[in-house]
Amino acid sequence: MIQAKTQISESLRLSVLLSFSGGLQDAYSYNVRGGVFANAQTGNVVLMSQSFMLGDWDKGLSYMLPIISFAAGVFLAERIESRFKNYSKVHWRQIILLVEVFMLLIVGFLPSGLNMLANIMVSFSCAMQVQAFRKVHGYGYASTMCIGNLRSGTEGLSQYFRTGEKESLYKAMHFFAIIFIFAIGAGVGGILSARIGAGTIWISSAILLLVTLMMTSDKAK
Repeated sequence: MIQAKTQISESLRLSVLLSFSGGLQDAYSYNVRGGVFANAQTGNVVLMSQSFMLGDWDKGLSYMLPIISFAAGVFLAERIESRFKNYSKVHWRQIILLVEVFMLLIVGFLPSGLNMLANIMVSFSCAMQVQAFRKVHGYGYASTMCIGNLRSGTEGLSQYFRTGEKESLYKAMHFFAIIFIFAIGAGVGGILSARIGAGTIWISSAILLLVTLMMTSDKAK
């Protein structure tokens, strides 16, 4: 069984909040910002290639830039970790969360004419989150996409049916819970995007700020 003592950054409660936010961001970018996925870069690669092959260079560029931005976000997050990993006053993950909060606040104010910039910023933010939060109770996962979580959860379930080990079932339930919460976040994001519009992304900002405060509270304890 997994040890009870777990880093707050790997706790299920933080992973649930991050996954809900990740689902909401994907629904937001797709519904409000021109049909581009902020997190699902595989989908963007497919749509980019298709657009370029059809000669639609402007549309292809609208998918390519978030991909490049996602890579840049991972790069910066890794540099922040390297620079501040042993910094005692604030956790390096909190620095990343605050950068995300600030960027998403700005995105909510951008008009539809700046959808490409909005998608670039959301993709950058998502990438930083993926790089910073990679485990839940010791299991590798992604808070802004589902394919890896689905594979890991199904693998754990298969192992449980084959061996009867409760640890495998425990693992599977973690991943399926993350996928479920991501889906709820996407559904809520889709509904609110139709009603609120560009400002919907501020919900993600609030959630990420809450996660930052939870990490601060845990450190104080």
